[in-house]
Amino acid sequence: MKDRLFKTTLLLSACLIILLTASIVYGLLTQSLDAFTHFGFLRFITSTAWDARSDEYGAFPFIAGTLITAVLSLLFCIPFSFSVSLFNGEYFRNRKIATLVGSVVDLLAGVPSIVFGLWGFYTLRPVLVNLGINEQGFGVLLASMVLAIMIIPYASSLSAEFIAMVPNELKEGAYSLGATRMEVIQRVSLPVAGSGIFASYVLAFGRALGETMAVTMLIGNTNHVPQSPADTGNTMASIIANQFGEAGGLKLSSLMAIGLLLFLITATINFVAKYIMKIVSR
Repeated sequence: MKDRLFKTTLLLSACLIILLTASIVYGLLTQSLDAFTHFGFLRFITSTAWDARSDEYGAFPFIAGTLITAVLSLLFCIPFSFSVSLFNGEYFRNRKIATLVGSVVDLLAGVPSIVFGLWGFYTLRPVLVNLGINEQGFGVLLASMVLAIMIIPYASSLSAEFIAMVPNELKEGAYSLGATRMEVIQRVSLPVAGSGIFASYVLAFGRALGETMAVTMLIGNTNHVPQSPADTGNTMASIIANQFGEAGGLKLSSLMAIGLLLFLITATINFVAKYIMKIVSR
């Protein structure tokens, strides 16, 4: 009886997750139909217009802004997070300094995004202005740098865990054959933990795609495709956060359609990442 009850509970929990996901898709889709019907799906995702006076809306500037900021943040994140993961998972594993660094990384993971936005606005923005990198102080570059700092804890913590999980027998076998520490990392640790490290960066990339408050405060909130990293723009999450409260009619449906597109982009990236992980792990 207890075993059956436990199995039933697990089944209900699994079904609940499926129903919850289906409910999200259904809610976004039904609220987006007016925009897709009025503009057409292809026209909506390729149009650069966003004008409430003429009721013309297109998602392309926000799709571009989202992908550009997320990709840039991941590129900024990789060198730092990879170094931290090797520091904690390999070189100083089980030492006090690794514990301290891990605690600081966990602390950063729990900091609200709006705090990062405030730090970027009042600390990082003046630095970029003084260096002449971004004279306006806003833009994709600033938002991407702050996003990179926000996703470093996710990528480094998970990567360190996967590196630490590499069996010691494999490492000791390589050492017994005369391999150096660097060769063990290159030939043993990274190949074995590679799929897990890749998964950690996919998770970090997904966090960057959906980040809202920090990006809204720093990207400049202009409804055009960014022409350079120092240019201003908007992401799919930031345009929804900025204009959802005052939207109605076709504009509201367009914002819901952008939310649906963001959901689909994130889901597609996750499915592709899982497929790549299966190929790599073979």
